[in-house]
Amino acid sequence: MGQPIAWHHEPVDKIADHLKTNLDTGLTSREAARRLSWGYNKLEDGQKTAPLMILAGQFTDTMVLVLLGATVVSGLLGEVVDAVTILAIVILNAVLGFIQEYRAEKSLEAIKKMTSPFATVVRDGHKTRIPAEELVPGDVVLLEAGDRVPADVRLVDSFSLEVEEAALTGESVPVTKSAAVSLPPQTPLAEMTNRAFMGTVVTRGRAKSVVINTGINTVMGEIAAMIQTTGPDRTPLQVRLHQLGKVLITICIMVCLVVTFLGILRGEAPLTMFMAGVSLAVAAIPEGLPAIVTVVLALGVQRMARRNAIVRKLPAVETLGCTTIICSDKTGTLTQNEMTVRKVATLSEVLRVEGEGYRPLGGFFGTGGKVNVLNKPDLALLMECAYHCNHAEIMEEKGRYVVHGDPTEGALMVMALKAGMNRSLPVRREIPFDSERKMMSVVVNSGDSLRVYVKGALDVLMGHCDRVISAGKTVPIRPGDREYFLATQEEWARGAHRVLAFAYRDISPAEATSLTDSQLESNLTLIGICGMIDPPRPAARASVARCLRAGIIPVMITGDHPLTALAVAREIGITAGDTVVTGAAIDEMNDRELARRAEQVRVFARVSPQHKHRIVKALKKAKHVVAMTGDGVNDAPAVKEADIGIAMGITGTEVTKEASAMILADDDFSTIEAAVYEGRAIYDNIRKFIRYLLGCNTGEVLTMFLAALLGMPLPLIPIQILWVNLVTDGLPAMALGLEPPEPGVMARKPRPRNEGVFSRGLGWIIGGRGVFMGITTLAVFTIGLVYSKFHGQEGLMLARTMAFTNLVVAQLFYVFECRSEQYSPFELGFFKNRFLVVAVACSMTMQCLAIYSEPLQAVFRTVSLEWWQWAVILSIAGGKFFYQLLRYTLRKGLVVQSDYAKIKA
Repeated sequence: MGQPIAWHHEPVDKIADHLKTNLDTGLTSREAARRLSWGYNKLEDGQKTAPLMILAGQFTDTMVLVLLGATVVSGLLGEVVDAVTILAIVILNAVLGFIQEYRAEKSLEAIKKMTSPFATVVRDGHKTRIPAEELVPGDVVLLEAGDRVPADVRLVDSFSLEVEEAALTGESVPVTKSAAVSLPPQTPLAEMTNRAFMGTVVTRGRAKSVVINTGINTVMGEIAAMIQTTGPDRTPLQVRLHQLGKVLITICIMVCLVVTFLGILRGEAPLTMFMAGVSLAVAAIPEGLPAIVTVVLALGVQRMARRNAIVRKLPAVETLGCTTIICSDKTGTLTQNEMTVRKVATLSEVLRVEGEGYRPLGGFFGTGGKVNVLNKPDLALLMECAYHCNHAEIMEEKGRYVVHGDPTEGALMVMALKAGMNRSLPVRREIPFDSERKMMSVVVNSGDSLRVYVKGALDVLMGHCDRVISAGKTVPIRPGDREYFLATQEEWARGAHRVLAFAYRDISPAEATSLTDSQLESNLTLIGICGMIDPPRPAARASVARCLRAGIIPVMITGDHPLTALAVAREIGITAGDTVVTGAAIDEMNDRELARRAEQVRVFARVSPQHKHRIVKALKKAKHVVAMTGDGVNDAPAVKEADIGIAMGITGTEVTKEASAMILADDDFSTIEAAVYEGRAIYDNIRKFIRYLLGCNTGEVLTMFLAALLGMPLPLIPIQILWVNLVTDGLPAMALGLEPPEPGVMARKPRPRNEGVFSRGLGWIIGGRGVFMGITTLAVFTIGLVYSKFHGQEGLMLARTMAFTNLVVAQLFYVFECRSEQYSPFELGFFKNRFLVVAVACSMTMQCLAIYSEPLQAVFRTVSLEWWQWAVILSIAGGKFFYQLLRYTLRKGLVVQSDYAKIKA
């Protein structure tokens, strides 16, 4: 078929020649069958990953391999229960990961559901309906109101055609289409008014068209291909855990080899030293870490769901906490996607209209306060015109008001309802809206006569008016009156308002049937104008301000007009400047230039899906953690490409929801800020239990390692090491993950994307606590050995019991320190995390049972401890804890004394 052509630029007859089709009789059935061999008009599946392969992939992660190794180790030690527990953790994580990844693969299936199942075509000179997937390039397709466009088409003939393209281009209102226009080759997608695209919906009029692209070659197909080829990057949390797994493997291998080698050099039996090395390997691996990460993230998901943020992929919770840029679509995300009349003007006054969206509640306000518009003849006429020159219906569905019909007419109807209009006059005649005339007229009964109401574009409608109404009186229209209305329209347009004008005339019953359409719409009286806009969401400005305070940059990326985008961005605080980058400008930039500009610009307008995709990729290349919000099909590729994709739950398409990591149930931009707050708090908690688990395990490793290095007997036997892990790595670590957020979570800047697990001194804290635990445990072990030697008791068993208990108690004191890196547990409120207090009490009870229960004494090789032995353990293991308590008590006492002195004075 030769080289591709600019379908919107070339004349229809040349396109017909290029496609080798007849625009009157269509293709022959034989030719259509031949062309069907080029490919069906459907979106291909692409290469799917088999479910078993997805499941198998869950077992290739470094941390999972470490856990599987721990399972084998525990089995070799004869600890079947521990081995089964670790294996259960591995399987649980694999199942959760499989479910998340399998669900994410459904994006293409959802996008297919948006394609039209049937199409009306002309073949062999006859009109017929065929399955849409059998359409081929060159088919002549007939479109009517309510049809979903079955393929990308070029219009041949059109009659008052309007197409809803919000899901594809971001336009708030249906786009007027015309077959008669010829457009420049570089025309943006949103301005191709002589074409219609697969998946969009005809809202008004009819048309004859010719198919130019089908299946994967359509604009919708290109979006599907982008979703398919967009690979999910590892989230920051996954990267850090992957790094941690490698570190732990290295530590395990090195420690095991060193301890075993040193023991053999001292003359110990190889088997004994192997068992000691294996014990150290078990101690070095925090078996509960992946499970606790998963559970804490899942609990965070539940909290976020209560705040209307539904998370589809667990790691997205943490990713939100380090987001640096939120790229937001305008229509339906920052705005309500509900056209609303904001301003009304007659020759005598200008009013602002209050109320949001399609809810018919609000009022009209002038310079002197609230105005009853029905008591003012000119304003009452304007409301009657808007009410009757209208086909929209306002309905309440599931607690929301929605428009059935054209969104612009819906805005006019809501305005009239706010004014108190509730009486419908019989319509005797109607002249429908036409894209050439840019007007609509109705004839209604008005007392003994008839009245013509007309609405339309101001510049067109004024040409049909010879009079104007002013303060209830009809007067000849003057040049100054025309200039007033045009100047008002220009002022409103700068604020992104769409302006409509209203006029009327009275006629006799005979004239209602005798006058032609053009005669009926002449000699009109101009009433006034209204300005409407898709308004920002009520909470959008405050949410944007909170994001900026948290170091997060909101960026608007929309397919809408630049002036409209800039006006909304200014109103909600995204930008105070006047810089807008359009899709045409992006086409002129290379990737490096786009990356530089993307970091500086806050508003992108008239962009295509490919542009949005490029912008997100450019920001990621500039080392930003990018969140992309959106609701339409046009947002889906960028949503999936982003580090975290956020879809709208109410107005969002299924395609975007399937491509996203999180869905906003209330479509409210402010919910993102709440989600960021939760994400940061959850990451803080992950750091806390990493600090705790690794600090504890480091203490266990150093206890064994230093004992081997110093030639001491093993201070802990393998079963005791496993018990310490069970008692301290379980409930306390889990409860630490439930710690309430610290003060000032949203007052700090986002974390760097490359921040490691041990950043901000965490590695030194963990190492220092591990050294403290190892030295104090060996000190207590030595005290036990010395005491037993002088009192003739079984020294090794008592010393091991003391060391065993000291290690557990030291870790239980340590868990309270891990609640914050800035505040002591008493400054935070000791009982604020009641789960932690209960968990520590349970762990301490379990440890006492291991010491004092005779059956368990035989299992764990322990003996009962006396009071003084407990005193030694508590004073050594809890020294820092008691010091913090004393300092806090003294400080509180000084504050109380100061307050008492002030009161007394």
